[in-house]
Amino acid sequence: MTAGNAPGRLIAQGLSYGDIAVGDWYETGAVAVTEQMIESFAELTGDRFEIHMSVAGAQRHGFQARVAHGLLVLSLVDGLKNQAQAGFRAIASLGWDWTFAAPVVAGDEIRARIVVAGKRETRNAARGILALRFVVTNQRGETVQSGDNKLMVYR
Repeated sequence: MTAGNAPGRLIAQGLSYGDIAVGDWYETGAVAVTEQMIESFAELTGDRFEIHMSVAGAQRHGFQARVAHGLLVLSLVDGLKNQAQAGFRAIASLGWDWTFAAPVVAGDEIRARIVVAGKRETRNAARGILALRFVVTNQRGETVQSGDNKLMVYR
């Protein structure tokens, strides 16, 4: 929570709707994307497109190394959000509007900056909805994914 409810860096867990101001932000930790993660995600989903499965397949499409599934990266980002120093009293994710801006390859390290872009009350006095804006970067500071998540939280 920030001092005086002025927008700033969020640093607490268990934040409710009223604790959060538009403009508040926090950063996640980082995670290295491994070939084993790519293998496991392909096994789980059945998505074995060749850019994910081999360096040679990736190179045939102009990539230098195996490319992580975009949805794998999004899933890792959601996990990073939930493990971060700041956290919400969340009920449910209501949806994602997401862009894959650049490839994430095996060996890249990703992290996210999350900004509260909006908030609104619901008819249920116990709930509110946050609009969260994500910018995901790699170890070189390049934006690799970005987008918005609507998150229902307790008021």
